[in-house]
Amino acid sequence: MTDVSADDAGLGQDVPDIPDSYVRALDDGGAVVHFVVDGVHCGGCVKKVERAVNGLAGVTNGRMNLSTKRLTVAFSPAQVRPRQIVSAIVDAGYGARPYDPKTLESQQAREEKELITCMGVAGFAAANVMLLSVSVWAGHSGGMEDATRDMFHWISGLIAMPAVAYAGRPFFRSALRALRAGAMNMDVPISLAVLLAAGMSLAETIAGAKHVYFDASIMLLFFLLIGRTLDMKMRGRAALAAQNLLALRADAATVIGDDGVARALPVEALRPGMVVAVATGQRVAADGIVVDGASDLDTSLITGETAPVAAAPGTQVFAGTLNISGPLRVKVTAGDDESLLSEIVRLMEAAEQGRDSFVRIADRAARVYAPAVHILAAATFIGWWLAGGLVWDEALKIAIAVLIITCPCALGLAVPVVHVVASGRLLSRGVLLKSSDALERLAEVDTIVFDKTGTLTHGALTLDRHGVDPHQLERAAQLARASTHPLSRALAQAAGDGPAAADVSEHPGQGLMGDVGGVPARLGSAEFVGAGSSSDHAALGPEIWFQAGDDAPVRFGFTDTLRGDAGAVIDWARLRGLDVVLLSGDRPGTVAAMAGQAGIEAFEGGLLPQDKIARLEAMASDGRKVLMVGDGLNDAPALAAAHVSMSPATGADVSQAAADLVFQGQALAPVTAAIDVAGRSRQLVLENFGLSLAYNAVAVPIAVAGFVTPLIAALAMSSSSILVTLNALRLRLGHVGMKSDGDDL
Repeated sequence: MTDVSADDAGLGQDVPDIPDSYVRALDDGGAVVHFVVDGVHCGGCVKKVERAVNGLAGVTNGRMNLSTKRLTVAFSPAQVRPRQIVSAIVDAGYGARPYDPKTLESQQAREEKELITCMGVAGFAAANVMLLSVSVWAGHSGGMEDATRDMFHWISGLIAMPAVAYAGRPFFRSALRALRAGAMNMDVPISLAVLLAAGMSLAETIAGAKHVYFDASIMLLFFLLIGRTLDMKMRGRAALAAQNLLALRADAATVIGDDGVARALPVEALRPGMVVAVATGQRVAADGIVVDGASDLDTSLITGETAPVAAAPGTQVFAGTLNISGPLRVKVTAGDDESLLSEIVRLMEAAEQGRDSFVRIADRAARVYAPAVHILAAATFIGWWLAGGLVWDEALKIAIAVLIITCPCALGLAVPVVHVVASGRLLSRGVLLKSSDALERLAEVDTIVFDKTGTLTHGALTLDRHGVDPHQLERAAQLARASTHPLSRALAQAAGDGPAAADVSEHPGQGLMGDVGGVPARLGSAEFVGAGSSSDHAALGPEIWFQAGDDAPVRFGFTDTLRGDAGAVIDWARLRGLDVVLLSGDRPGTVAAMAGQAGIEAFEGGLLPQDKIARLEAMASDGRKVLMVGDGLNDAPALAAAHVSMSPATGADVSQAAADLVFQGQALAPVTAAIDVAGRSRQLVLENFGLSLAYNAVAVPIAVAGFVTPLIAALAMSSSSILVTLNALRLRLGHVGMKSDGDDL
């Protein structure tokens, strides 16, 4: 890297230099570096990190992805060094290190483990402290001696104080970061209430007072840790989508040197101009052009279609596609970072970044709620101490009660508790909710975009038997049984069991030759059997040709079938006022035919992943809220770019990771159930906000007036949480989605 003249005196000794291997130079003289930022858990954190980085001279763009914790920084090496970027992140209150996909999963596991452990510690402590508190309460009316009461208080303190110190760390760290940045979040009043209640209780225990409030502090932590853990788990399921996609690429490549000697190199070391050998059954290691050999490629990664594509010298191939039938030599045209596969990952992260800027209702309310709570508690303390004539500790008890009773438990649970109930409701309908704010976005949808293969259809090629001669089918199947080609397997399956042809030889990328009933025969492409060019029949869909002896070539066409309830689902969507669009990577003619069968008027075929992204962005610029339903690897960026997304459980792992919801079974009815549940969930969330505000409108004046102790405040706070939970359980009642044969789906 080019050195800079900036003074490094301000850099801390604990900020290391970033190895050049993590920095990618750009053609315009700039560079890009990627970091993992630790301690980020909300949209506010993302904005602080981006503001700190973009404020540096020489940084042209810094964008962060909340799900992957990945910060991408474009900068000028002549003006700023990666070490200075790390220093800016550290000064903002966060940790940073070079981005390494291999460590992301272990980091996610550590964070989840800490939250679950904290929740377990808080739950254990809350149960035991509450048992001791019940004993003290009973003793107040049963003649318990002061010494016994004090002993119970000390035991409660010995349990609660270490538990608060340990289990409260996630909230304390978040609150401290917010305060350092001169801001407030919901963790600030939570931390203050817990610490004041625990500290005041310890002081009262030392003084031998009648009442302590260890139970209030630890119960508060336990309730909130449950919500934080659930949110973390839902977010973590989508965090590794990009890394799962990159895992599909080859780990190493066999490079053929100018001297003809083959040597193994990691894919990161591939450069344009190198020639790579791709054996049968291997994935192509880099984008390039075929220079030698013929084969068939599984390009579902790019097009989403199951029909293989023939490859011959001059054919463009892409990293991650699977070589099916013959060895190839490929001349590399793009390095690992510039491959289409890497571009798909970047598209996913860029699209997901836009989604991460979505601010949920609770977060917006907290911006006003958190500082208002502190101002109210401080005013209560000052008012009772100075104007009310109370001693400072009595005034502090009232202020603590105000803090606890106004702690945003109900407000914080208003959204998560509905999501938990909705998750269970959707699970019973075969839908897995994976994103914490998916329901809120799904309730806003006005357009549904379907992929074709594997989503609107079953995704399995079957022989079109219309006009097929059974005798010719059986003869062709004898050759097909000797091949693993997808179309050959489909043909053999259609014919059933039977003998295989003799003396079969395979011509990669073309077809099979063999002896059928003593007659030489061919099975393969139109060119291979002498039926003309395959391009002449492209609009008809996937096909395979058979020719025996002097007979005329016979065509066997293959089709994909619509899911059984596809038409009903589309009709249901129209009745709800939703627009329906079909976007596919398949041939335009095939897409048009399938759209006609499904009753979809708006459709487009022949689209690559970036084309689908462009169509979705165009819809978004028109103000439309799109639900994308897709299953292929090529759909992953589109799923991430859409306002909200769904993928069938039969889809690729990466598309499921990118999607907000995953549905099971062979029916599309779960899509309608999800939309219905989302609408009802939004209504319940708004009702919960109303209940929490009504609770505060009643409870706060009573607490400020001094009629509530910290313990009663904790019980009232818990009651408000129970109330919003019971309201959310109403979601379990009634039917959702369209009905089939009298049953809701």
